[in-house]
Amino acid sequence: MLKGISPCISQDLLKALAEMGHGDEIVLADAHFPGYSMNTRVLRADGLSIAALLDGILPLFELDAYAPPLVMMAVVVGDKLDPAVESRYLKTIRSHVPQAKSPERIDRFAFYERAQNAFVVVMTGETAKYGNIILKKGVTPTIET
Repeated sequence: MLKGISPCISQDLLKALAEMGHGDEIVLADAHFPGYSMNTRVLRADGLSIAALLDGILPLFELDAYAPPLVMMAVVVGDKLDPAVESRYLKTIRSHVPQAKSPERIDRFAFYERAQNAFVVVMTGETAKYGNIILKKGVTPTIET
Protein backbone atom coordinates (compact mmCIF):
# COMPACT_ATOMS: atom_id res chain seq x y z
CA MET A 1 0.00 0.00 0.00
CA LEU A 2 1.25 3.46 -0.87
CA LYS A 3 0.59 6.62 1.11
CA GLY A 4 -1.61 9.28 -0.44
CA ILE A 5 -3.18 6.98 -3.05
CA SER A 6 -6.84 6.10 -2.70
CA PRO A 7 -7.46 2.41 -2.03
CA CYS A 8 -9.94 2.45 -4.94
CA ILE A 9 -6.98 2.84 -7.33
CA SER A 10 -5.80 -0.69 -8.18
CA GLN A 11 -2.19 -1.36 -9.06
CA ASP A 12 -3.23 -1.95 -12.69
CA LEU A 13 -5.06 1.39 -12.83
CA LEU A 14 -2.11 3.17 -11.19
CA LYS A 15 0.20 1.63 -13.81
CA ALA A 16 -2.12 2.73 -16.65
CA LEU A 17 -2.30 6.28 -15.28
CA ALA A 18 1.50 6.42 -15.07
CA GLU A 19 1.90 5.08 -18.62
CA MET A 20 -0.50 7.60 -20.16
CA GLY A 21 0.98 10.60 -21.95
CA HIS A 22 -0.31 14.07 -22.77
CA GLY A 23 -3.50 13.80 -24.80
CA ASP A 24 -4.17 10.16 -23.93
CA GLU A 25 -7.69 9.44 -22.76
CA ILE A 26 -9.17 7.19 -20.11
CA VAL A 27 -12.82 6.16 -20.18
CA LEU A 28 -14.54 5.68 -16.84
CA ALA A 29 -17.42 3.53 -18.04
CA ASP A 30 -20.69 2.68 -16.38
CA ALA A 31 -21.62 -0.96 -15.76
CA HIS A 32 -23.66 -1.11 -18.98
CA PHE A 33 -20.93 0.17 -21.32
CA PRO A 34 -19.67 -2.28 -23.98
CA GLY A 35 -16.05 -1.86 -22.88
CA TYR A 36 -14.68 -5.12 -24.23
CA SER A 37 -16.27 -4.44 -27.62
CA MET A 38 -14.73 -0.97 -27.69
CA ASN A 39 -11.12 -1.47 -26.63
CA THR A 40 -8.58 -4.22 -26.05
CA ARG A 41 -7.28 -2.58 -22.87
CA VAL A 42 -9.98 -2.87 -20.20
CA LEU A 43 -9.59 -2.69 -16.44
CA ARG A 44 -12.23 -3.69 -13.89
CA ALA A 45 -13.35 -1.51 -11.00
CA ASP A 46 -16.48 -3.43 -10.12
CA GLY A 47 -18.51 -2.06 -7.26
CA LEU A 48 -16.94 1.40 -7.47
CA SER A 49 -18.81 4.51 -8.53
CA ILE A 50 -17.30 6.85 -11.08
CA ALA A 51 -17.36 9.68 -8.52
CA ALA A 52 -15.20 7.55 -6.16
CA LEU A 53 -12.74 6.84 -8.97
CA LEU A 54 -12.62 10.51 -9.96
CA ASP A 55 -11.80 11.32 -6.34
CA GLY A 56 -8.94 8.80 -6.40
CA ILE A 57 -7.61 9.63 -9.88
CA LEU A 58 -7.64 13.43 -9.95
CA PRO A 59 -4.99 13.99 -7.26
CA LEU A 60 -2.66 11.92 -9.50
CA PHE A 61 -3.75 13.12 -12.93
CA GLU A 62 -3.42 16.50 -14.66
CA LEU A 63 -6.34 17.37 -16.93
CA ASP A 64 -5.49 18.66 -20.41
CA ALA A 65 -5.35 22.45 -20.69
CA TYR A 66 -5.27 22.53 -24.51
CA ALA A 67 -8.40 20.56 -25.40
CA PRO A 68 -11.66 19.81 -23.59
CA PRO A 69 -10.47 17.42 -20.85
CA LEU A 70 -13.90 16.09 -19.84
CA VAL A 71 -16.31 14.43 -22.27
CA MET A 72 -19.65 12.75 -21.64
CA MET A 73 -22.22 11.17 -23.91
CA ALA A 74 -25.08 13.34 -25.14
CA VAL A 75 -28.59 12.07 -24.56
CA VAL A 76 -30.09 10.05 -27.40
CA VAL A 77 -33.19 11.65 -28.92
CA GLY A 78 -36.28 10.49 -27.05
CA ASP A 79 -34.29 9.50 -23.96
CA LYS A 80 -34.01 11.40 -20.68
CA LEU A 81 -30.86 12.74 -19.06
CA ASP A 82 -30.51 12.96 -15.28
CA PRO A 83 -28.56 16.20 -14.63
CA ALA A 84 -27.68 14.96 -11.13
CA VAL A 85 -25.12 12.57 -12.64
CA GLU A 86 -23.02 15.35 -14.17
CA SER A 87 -23.51 17.49 -11.05
CA ARG A 88 -22.19 14.69 -8.85
CA TYR A 89 -19.13 14.24 -11.06
CA LEU A 90 -18.47 17.98 -11.23
CA LYS A 91 -18.65 18.32 -7.46
CA THR A 92 -15.90 15.72 -7.15
CA ILE A 93 -13.88 17.07 -10.08
CA ARG A 94 -14.00 20.66 -8.81
CA SER A 95 -12.85 19.59 -5.36
CA HIS A 96 -9.52 18.79 -7.09
CA VAL A 97 -9.66 21.13 -10.12
CA PRO A 98 -11.71 24.18 -9.05
CA GLN A 99 -11.56 25.81 -12.48
CA ALA A 100 -12.83 22.70 -14.34
CA LYS A 101 -15.51 23.41 -16.91
CA SER A 102 -18.56 21.26 -17.47
CA PRO A 103 -17.96 18.21 -19.65
CA GLU A 104 -18.37 18.51 -23.39
CA ARG A 105 -21.29 16.34 -24.58
CA ILE A 106 -20.84 14.32 -27.76
CA ASP A 107 -23.05 11.97 -29.75
CA ARG A 108 -23.21 8.33 -28.63
CA PHE A 109 -21.33 6.99 -31.65
CA ALA A 110 -18.67 9.71 -31.43
CA PHE A 111 -18.23 8.69 -27.78
CA TYR A 112 -17.83 5.05 -28.85
CA GLU A 113 -15.19 6.08 -31.38
CA ARG A 114 -13.26 7.95 -28.68
CA ALA A 115 -13.52 4.87 -26.44
CA GLN A 116 -12.06 2.70 -29.21
CA ASN A 117 -9.05 5.00 -29.39
CA ALA A 118 -8.71 5.55 -25.64
CA PHE A 119 -5.62 4.43 -23.75
CA VAL A 120 -7.78 2.36 -21.41
CA VAL A 121 -11.43 1.73 -20.52
CA VAL A 122 -12.22 1.23 -16.84
CA MET A 123 -15.43 -0.72 -16.24
CA THR A 124 -17.02 0.47 -13.00
CA GLY A 125 -20.02 -0.41 -10.88
CA GLU A 126 -21.70 2.89 -11.87
CA THR A 127 -25.35 2.28 -12.77
CA ALA A 128 -26.39 5.82 -13.70
CA LYS A 129 -27.65 6.12 -17.26
CA TYR A 130 -25.25 8.23 -19.37
CA GLY A 131 -22.73 7.87 -16.55
CA ASN A 132 -19.65 7.40 -18.76
CA ILE A 133 -16.95 10.07 -18.77
CA ILE A 134 -13.69 10.48 -20.67
CA LEU A 135 -10.71 12.22 -19.08
CA LYS A 136 -7.95 13.62 -21.31
CA LYS A 137 -4.56 13.69 -19.64
CA GLY A 138 -2.60 16.91 -19.57
CA VAL A 139 1.00 17.82 -18.90
CA THR A 140 2.10 17.34 -15.31
CA PRO A 141 3.68 20.56 -14.02
CA THR A 142 7.35 20.37 -13.21
CA ILE A 143 8.44 20.65 -9.62
CA GLU A 144 11.41 22.95 -9.16
CA THR A 145 13.97 21.88 -6.62
